[in-house]
Amino acid sequence: MNSIIIGQYIPGKGFFYRLDPRTKIISVLFLMIAVFMLENITQLSIALAAAIFILLIGQISIIKVAKGLRAIFVLLIFTFVFQIALNTEGKILSQATLHFNLYSVLAIVLAFVFWRILLRLGKFKFLLFLAFVFGVYFILRYVGYGTDFYSFSLTIYEKGIEMSVFVIVRILIIITFTTVLTLSTKPTDLTHGIECLLRPLKKIGFNSEDFALIISLSLRYIPTIFDEAQKIMAAQASRGADFSEGKLKDKLKQIISLLVPMFIIAFMRSEELADAMESRNFVPGQSRTRINVLKFSMIDVYSGVFTLLCFAGAIVIKVI
Repeated sequence: MNSIIIGQYIPGKGFFYRLDPRTKIISVLFLMIAVFMLENITQLSIALAAAIFILLIGQISIIKVAKGLRAIFVLLIFTFVFQIALNTEGKILSQATLHFNLYSVLAIVLAFVFWRILLRLGKFKFLLFLAFVFGVYFILRYVGYGTDFYSFSLTIYEKGIEMSVFVIVRILIIITFTTVLTLSTKPTDLTHGIECLLRPLKKIGFNSEDFALIISLSLRYIPTIFDEAQKIMAAQASRGADFSEGKLKDKLKQIISLLVPMFIIAFMRSEELADAMESRNFVPGQSRTRINVLKFSMIDVYSGVFTLLCFAGAIVIKVI
């Protein structure tokens, strides 16, 4: 959980730290829309290179952002498998029959035991997981001795591979843009920026201050909740609990034992926050003054021009 960077702000002196929060919010929205306009892997590859370039000029650690992607690793794997299994367009790249028989099942069990033993070393977990998945595939494909309990044909199409890579790269780009926004913007500045952008909606009865406050508090307490969960897991581990071992029934009980104190801590945090806001004379719906007034500068103009050029380029590519 230490690698989770969603909602975290890391102080720095890079390019993005000097931008007005309104500029960053609008730029991220337009860049995300531009990414969704792209239609092939080549265009997304250029967008991914642009996202990496943005991280470099903003002096934001690429390694830290990459580690933060562990939180969506399961989503990426599910998306990859889902696209390959259900997309039947294009040329056939591979067609194989997978065999479920006594020998293949025993080989999978042995591979699983070997994988779990190697995991105890605590290194290269991702590579070991990929090796286990490919190992299961080769076992089911080539261990065809004896009578099959069940067998089916797995066909991989060219469009399935292309779309799986396309969707994953798009998700990575979107997460990179939003990560840059949260890492380089203080929660208070982010709240102020959202409030200013939504202020015209007051004419139709929309309360922009309350909405901005809700968004800011949600982003602010995501890392706090994860830190509390890690402390609870460490406390339970010191008492003999192990979340990585045991049967499925035991793991479910351990998860429930984690959720109960998490809910209690969440309610306690909310009460403390309410008391802190009341002690500072916070009144919902009332106008408030601020120490720091948001102002645009030339660096915001340059960033806006760059964003508009990227957005216009995506529109031109879409039309052509």
